[in-house]
Amino acid sequence: MRKNKIKQMMKEGKPVINGWCAIPSTASAEAMAHQGWDSLTVDMQHGLVDYSNALPMMQTISTTDVTPLARVNWNEPGQIMKILDAGCYGIVCPMVSNKKEAENFVQACMYPPDGYRSFGPIRGLIYGGADYADHANEEILKLAMIETKESLENLDEIMSTPGVDGIYIGPADLSLAIGEKPGFDRSETTKAYSEILRILEHAKKNNIFAGIHNGTTEYATKMIEKGFDFVTIASDLRALSAGAKATVDKMKGSLSKKEDNSTY
Repeated sequence: MRKNKIKQMMKEGKPVINGWCAIPSTASAEAMAHQGWDSLTVDMQHGLVDYSNALPMMQTISTTDVTPLARVNWNEPGQIMKILDAGCYGIVCPMVSNKKEAENFVQACMYPPDGYRSFGPIRGLIYGGADYADHANEEILKLAMIETKESLENLDEIMSTPGVDGIYIGPADLSLAIGEKPGFDRSETTKAYSEILRILEHAKKNNIFAGIHNGTTEYATKMIEKGFDFVTIASDLRALSAGAKATVDKMKGSLSKKEDNSTY
């Protein structure tokens, strides 16, 4: 089976730079896949992507050496199994709040006797290789999202669940859960920031990977320096919007200067 490159990177202490695909398009997925990301996550929760979009996006990403991942929209076994069968090499699962939910997530990702994943890796065999079933339980990356009030009270029991490779922090939902406004790149003066560091500390204690979503490269770099193994920076949609706005603002600024000069 094809090795999970980013899982190996994190085991070796190398940070993973993850991109995020929220636009349901093979064209944007292809453009993102050629920018040098270590992995790309197709967002099936808050992005505009459903399974019919996600499959061709996985195929497009797989033409490069970028590792294809997906965030599913819920801790629902059918969706998890189906996107794994499509060749996804890792699952980011939202709203994992306790040990039972962590166990359900992991077991949906793993074949018996470790889990209850049903066998039928249609495209998984193509992308992963003929011996996919022999190694999938180990190679598939399983990241449980810590972002609810309940999860903050159950960190160790979630993180010590057999098969959980790591956790992933959604700062916006985490902020809401503790009574703060949602957003990325939380200030050091916020309670959310303190909780982020506490979650990281527990991940290190349980010897699992820690990932976090970020709004800027500066903040992502800061999180790596704090000890995070896996960082996401914004998304394809945010990159497109920011790039377009910068271009328009620059053009309109140049035209305004010319109009001002022409009045003299």
